[in-house]
Amino acid sequence: MVAAGGTRLSGPAAGANAAGQDSIWWLEGRPTEGGRSVLVCAVDGDRYELAAPWSARTAVHEYGGGAFWLGRSDVYFTNWVDQRIYRIAGGSAGLAGGTNPEPITAESPIERAWRYADGREHPTQDYLVCVFENHDSVDAAGPSGAGEPTNTIVAVSTNGSGDRHTLVEGPDFVSTPRISPDGRWLSWIQWDHPNMPWNETTLYAAPLFGGPSESPRVGNRQVVAEGNAIHGANWTSDGRLVYSTDANGYWNLAWWSPTGGAGQLTSLTDGEIGYPSWGFGTQQWTELGDGRLVVVVTREASDSLAVLSGDDLTFWGDQSSAMTVVGLSGCGEKVAATVARTSELPEVLWMGVDSSTVAAAQTIRPADAIAVGDEWLSAPSSIWFDSDGRSTQCFFYPPSAAGAGDAASVDVELPPLIVLGHGGPTGHSGPDLHLRVQFWTSRGFAVADVNYGGSTGFGTEYRARLDGKWGVLDVDDCVAAARHLAAAGLVDGARMAIRGGSAGGLTVMNALITSDQFRAGTSLYGVADLAALATDTHKFESRYLDRLVGPYPEAADVYAQRSPINHAEKLSAPMLVLQGSEDAVVPPQQSRGIVAALAEQGIAHAYIEFDGEQHGFRQADNIVRALEAELWFYGRVFGFEPADDIEPPEQRQGLDGP
Repeated sequence: MVAAGGTRLSGPAAGANAAGQDSIWWLEGRPTEGGRSVLVCAVDGDRYELAAPWSARTAVHEYGGGAFWLGRSDVYFTNWVDQRIYRIAGGSAGLAGGTNPEPITAESPIERAWRYADGREHPTQDYLVCVFENHDSVDAAGPSGAGEPTNTIVAVSTNGSGDRHTLVEGPDFVSTPRISPDGRWLSWIQWDHPNMPWNETTLYAAPLFGGPSESPRVGNRQVVAEGNAIHGANWTSDGRLVYSTDANGYWNLAWWSPTGGAGQLTSLTDGEIGYPSWGFGTQQWTELGDGRLVVVVTREASDSLAVLSGDDLTFWGDQSSAMTVVGLSGCGEKVAATVARTSELPEVLWMGVDSSTVAAAQTIRPADAIAVGDEWLSAPSSIWFDSDGRSTQCFFYPPSAAGAGDAASVDVELPPLIVLGHGGPTGHSGPDLHLRVQFWTSRGFAVADVNYGGSTGFGTEYRARLDGKWGVLDVDDCVAAARHLAAAGLVDGARMAIRGGSAGGLTVMNALITSDQFRAGTSLYGVADLAALATDTHKFESRYLDRLVGPYPEAADVYAQRSPINHAEKLSAPMLVLQGSEDAVVPPQQSRGIVAALAEQGIAHAYIEFDGEQHGFRQADNIVRALEAELWFYGRVFGFEPADDIEPPEQRQGLDGP
């Protein structure tokens, strides 16, 4: 059920088709189809989808996002296999009629070297603007050297000529190209190494020229905002440019106008309207037909919806139920939103807004069914704990009622604990239903999902805690969470494991090296060698560690000190390592290196490398295999026999005894 019910819903976009009907679009990432990203549209109760083998997914920045966008009458998307932009003529009518998508960009001379993302069609001219990532220049110099790909903003003709004109070039990274409603201005966000988009970016706007007989170009650019983490910029119908900025220590909305004037729209100090831009399209607001804005406010990693009218922010909907809003898009007086709650998987809702109140919400795409009763599900509670004087948050999940057994057994035996360290490390874990968490709580484990220092949704200061301390502070916070829950009598302090993926894998390994709190650890495509990550990763993250650890190679000694690969002899517990063979973010050499070190030191471990998987497992069979192998692994460590008939990992050492 974790694999089949793990459909990822993202990128809702709302518009009107040629017949004036509301059309709601979104993406579905389906593990049961090999991770294919399916473009889906709903019109007047009917649903249509882009048939296989098409997959609307972009590889720009490796993390993608912004893989499709609505035009005046057509819909555009980047196809995963070749990274070309394709057009669905007629939009929803074309999709319903089975129109074959047509390419509007040329095929690159090197396979998948020309990549496109985050586009918008000009309101009157036959071209669109988008981010263009060119890998033609990538060579043996590596992603951190002269051979890294270039990122520009381009105008791409939609008239069949395939012409491409560069509008913005020079910075290391660009994102969010947006055209004003009158077509006269282009805005964009840019940043340079070593910044990440949640550290420091600059928002620009420039006059946009060009017409039927003149190539598109931009005029003199103006700085709209700089010096802070700015993202989610877009134009409103009255010609203002609205964006998120953390100038006051929390992401709030501000505005700027080409005709003069600027101001602040919100001034939250206990919540944020923003989210780190790991992928394109992280805009946490949308406009209604009457000019009001619907916004997503994140407080303590939990989302709420609110309506902003002038400077009045009014929350609406059921605020008692913690949820995560994956995305939203307005059209007229309604909003399409992808929402997940503590007891439901993500769903696409079409919500009317009347006097800041949610009218009857129409479910456009229902949540995947959960084929078990409520007694098998565990609801999280937000817990704050002290970590070396820092107030830190986690979501705690007790074993589900069915998983824990009857009350008598609970009184006798406290549950074992699995501590989760999220990836990123800049991100956060929300309270919405995660079947991969419920897998463990339904089998008698308690789970602590820790938002260690560096996590978002708590303000800039909380997010900046990890600067210079990655591999140390995150570990301390996870250990402190485990000790707090044990001291509170909620879990068995002698039976604890820690697991994490990507950046969370580094947390796992360093926790086992510097602490004896945990009896087992699982690293999923985790970072084992910080120096290797700094010199052998994709462009987007190639300078990420400058802020989290220190500049490389100047801080090479710090990198060596915090790299688990250099301290495998100090690992205090057995490890399970899971990895994808085609991971470009954390290459397989990282996992292979730590496994070799474990074998050399004679430390019990197991390893599975999944052929064809990238950063994060998307194929259903691999998701199932990874979870079952992990359950088998904990059974060997904690001394229980899983009820499932599980084949042990083929590559293992020291885990076959009684």
